[in-house]
Amino acid sequence: MIKYSLGICIGASTISFVKSKKENDNIFIIEKSSIPHEGNPKSILSNYFDENDLNHYSVIATGRKFKNLINTESISEPEAIEESIKYLKLIGKEYALASLGGENFIVYCIDTKGNVTNVITGNKCASGTGEFFLQQIRRMDLSAGEAIELTEHENPYIVSGRCSVFCKSDCTHALNKGIPKGKVVSGLSLMIANKAIELLTKQSSKKVILLGGVSHNRSVVNFIKEKYPDITVLKESSYFEALGASLFGLNKNLKLNKNYLFKNHSHNFPILEPLVNGKSKVIFKSMIRDKAIKGDVCIIGLDVGSTTTKAVLMRVEDDALLASEYLRTNGNPIQASIDCYKKLKEQLNCEIEIIGLGTTGSGRHIAALHALTKGIVNEIIAHAVASAYFDKDVDTIFEIGGQDAKYTHLTNGIASDYAMNEACSAGTGSFLEEASKETLNIYYKEIGDIAFKAKNPLNFNDQCAAFISSDIKNASHEGVLKEDIVAGLVYSICMNYVNRVKGNRTVGKKVFMQGGVCYNKAVPCAMANLINKEIVVPPEPGLMGAFGVALEIKNRINLGLLDKQIFNLDNLISREFKYGNEFTCTGGFE
Repeated sequence: MIKYSLGICIGASTISFVKSKKENDNIFIIEKSSIPHEGNPKSILSNYFDENDLNHYSVIATGRKFKNLINTESISEPEAIEESIKYLKLIGKEYALASLGGENFIVYCIDTKGNVTNVITGNKCASGTGEFFLQQIRRMDLSAGEAIELTEHENPYIVSGRCSVFCKSDCTHALNKGIPKGKVVSGLSLMIANKAIELLTKQSSKKVILLGGVSHNRSVVNFIKEKYPDITVLKESSYFEALGASLFGLNKNLKLNKNYLFKNHSHNFPILEPLVNGKSKVIFKSMIRDKAIKGDVCIIGLDVGSTTTKAVLMRVEDDALLASEYLRTNGNPIQASIDCYKKLKEQLNCEIEIIGLGTTGSGRHIAALHALTKGIVNEIIAHAVASAYFDKDVDTIFEIGGQDAKYTHLTNGIASDYAMNEACSAGTGSFLEEASKETLNIYYKEIGDIAFKAKNPLNFNDQCAAFISSDIKNASHEGVLKEDIVAGLVYSICMNYVNRVKGNRTVGKKVFMQGGVCYNKAVPCAMANLINKEIVVPPEPGLMGAFGVALEIKNRINLGLLDKQIFNLDNLISREFKYGNEFTCTGGFE
């Protein structure tokens, strides 16, 4: 007699399938696969069941995410793991089995008979996970394979593992100082390895078997090996739990009724006001651009941020914007600056004179060192100057950038109070972009249009990037409409800002909101709904730092605080610049 079984493991990032059959006393693995579900496991499951004839199969599910999704027999992950252990004959000695996944790490303590005797879990910080590693290397414009190759023979640059925002900041600042990408990626791998080692030290065995997607990152594995030399990565690591579920099903006769495949139930998330209601509370200002005329006297403003680099060419006579560029930093602030200079030059059709160049943003020092300018301005001053230029009555600035979120209160156009995010990346543009792409497979330019369609935006946890990501996955697993999830994600970064950046600080009579995230018009609408006040979005909100620093350099030259300095775009583009692990830049105004 032949029996067939399908095991399914629904994880945070992927769904694994294993088909097996039992003929007499022999067990054969027929087929195995692991498919990223991109936040929509229901679609992957539907397609799989449509494409496979499972009439003669027992169907067993496991994984943390199955309970609210499909109507089928299930077993716990420890039970599935025990089935696989015994089938693969991984018995006879005590050891630790570490599952290193996309969203969390778990260590199972295994006794000599292959039984799970204890389960040790990590905290919910996103910084020690597989998904976080992928997000950070994408910020460096690297694939997983390229990133791991770069770590060969590179000593790690130490980055924080305390929180995702601290780790992300460490990576950004390292790259802005010229630390090679290979060292930074190696540091990320070491940080992740230390997360796994921290869990492993809570048990006594020195023998370790690794499972999960992170087990295929040899850089992480090599760091774990330094502490636990007796380590094994199984070829079945990516579908280990699904294998156990399939094996369990061989002793059952549990058919799946396709007519009742998915559970029908409502979710448990609170509902927020539709984003479209905020449109009447937001004013989007416009800005007149002009073309350069031969002999124009200009200033360059350069904003080198953690995620993006922005540049403007401003005519001194009337502050007109003659050219601008907005591009990815990709972990290389010097190359990003050079690329901006190239784009500014391409937009010109005549000879001009450049008498000043100012830099701001997290990469302002190294960009100034490359350009040989003393015009260094911090972001608070740059954004305050730009806001006051467009409206002298502005007294409150909400700025949400790629990695930083800042609050500034102005008194007579001068910054008098200031705060920024210190402990969480959940209220930033990079989190909005990464969460949308990684979890929902939505390109960042699509977020606004989708969010405005939502009739019932979800109220997600706003306290931590890891928790919000988990909420998004749970909502998706529960069948919530994509637009309601996306709108909830938009709201979450504004709620994080209101609660953790602004806090109890004053919201004045005239509120400006700026930063690249405001190109997504859904974000200021969410903020307007939350604070129930009118919000003004200046023209080109992502360029306000660059425009503000250009204005500030003009002011300093006029006041005699900074000498005129002639710059040539061709020279800036062709200038070679080599730097070591550290650099100094003195003489700039902060």
